[in-house]
Amino acid sequence: MNPPLSRRGSRPFPRTGLYAITPDDNDTTRLLERVETVLAAGTAWLQYRNKAADPALREQQASALLPLCRHHGVALIINDDWRLAAAIGADGAHLGEDDGELATARSTLAEGAILGASCYADLALAQRAAAAGADYIAFGAFFPSPTKPNARRAGLDLLRDSAALGLPRVAIGGITPDNARPLVEAGADLLAVISGVFDAADPAAAVRRYLACFDLP
Repeated sequence: MNPPLSRRGSRPFPRTGLYAITPDDNDTTRLLERVETVLAAGTAWLQYRNKAADPALREQQASALLPLCRHHGVALIINDDWRLAAAIGADGAHLGEDDGELATARSTLAEGAILGASCYADLALAQRAAAAGADYIAFGAFFPSPTKPNARRAGLDLLRDSAALGLPRVAIGGITPDNARPLVEAGADLLAVISGVFDAADPAAAVRRYLACFDLP
């Protein structure tokens, strides 16, 4: 079994399970209520993402989410902005291809901070991310995504072929409890989901259905 990931001063975080990503919601109180339900149901990691927010609101919301994640023992990862992650003491950052150099983020973030990279449908990107110090690699979209309808499509072979890199593999893009198990069987360690959880009629039940794809309680 692979060891858990952790950052300095925190408990180790699991490498397997649901990686929930926050929806764009500029009502911070409502966002916290929605996230609380999802964390309590057994989410492993949470990524804070709000493309509609200005920098001040992003900092406010990320700072408010941090103690909530700490309470539930869930890793808080900041999307796009490693500087914000460093400023608030989040557990890590996730960078896409236009969000700056991974090596720069790696050298600046706190020792042990979790650094993730979007690799889309490109194994070579994953190899470069690993060399630059990424702690996990993310592939997708595997299915049509309501969040990114024009996203590049990835195949199951990416999950299999990237196993040699020795990093946790995150699958993203249109993943539902009904289509997730083949991703897990192909090697996905974490399933990254926005609408499949936060737009569900019962978000807690949706979390449990995703976890069942890993045969987790």
